[in-house]
Amino acid sequence: MRTKNLCTEKRRNILHGFLILWIFIVFAKGSYATEITLNAVGSPPLNTPEQTGFLDLIAKEALTRIGYTLKTIKLPAERGLRNVNAGIEDGELFRIKGIEKLYPNLIRVPEKIIDMEFVAFSQQSINLTNSWLSLSPYSVSFLNGWKIYEKNVPAQAEITKVQNVEQLFLMLIKKRTDIILYERWGGLLYLKNKQTNTIKMLLPPLAKKEMFIYLHKKHKKLVPRLTAALKQMKQDGTYNNIVNKILTPLKK
Repeated sequence: MRTKNLCTEKRRNILHGFLILWIFIVFAKGSYATEITLNAVGSPPLNTPEQTGFLDLIAKEALTRIGYTLKTIKLPAERGLRNVNAGIEDGELFRIKGIEKLYPNLIRVPEKIIDMEFVAFSQQSINLTNSWLSLSPYSVSFLNGWKIYEKNVPAQAEITKVQNVEQLFLMLIKKRTDIILYERWGGLLYLKNKQTNTIKMLLPPLAKKEMFIYLHKKHKKLVPRLTAALKQMKQDGTYNNIVNKILTPLKK
């Protein structure tokens, strides 16, 4: 009888162990299924590896409101677009409107995530009143894969493309280029951290564009839900709270 009881107890323990393992697998799969991976081409203060940047916080909150978690990766701009278009990654954290014309598997979340100011920085006093045409006589550098610059910088300019922000500003600091093109907030943060007075942001901005989250078409059903979440964040003050926390201190 005792042997029979021991066998029954052993069988019960085995079944209990399988049940725990099954529950773990189910929850692990569920957790994995709710993760959205977005390529983040920006730099601080918009993106950070710790997801403490402005766009990180906006996207993370919006995804949380629809039951998803955010994972960010940082691929070169062109490679990131190709990967998302192929469905290797789930989407892009921010891109200009119209990128889906070049990458047809991308779907734009129609509620903008930020207004991006595309600006020039230089150690010279350069007049930009003719906007893009003002760049024609100069050597100009910008990040590879930034479509707005590839499309609009005049062919007459001497153009150099680099892979990251450090290389970009180093080109200017070492006077290997007259002008670098970047976005306002990242440039202002770089100048603040380096405490340099030799580099100035040139105004007016060359362009101001609405930026959007893009998802691969396999996530088409998430687009209206994510749109609603972003709108709600703007209405309830969450969006402005993040603006005041991350961006406002950098204004000049």
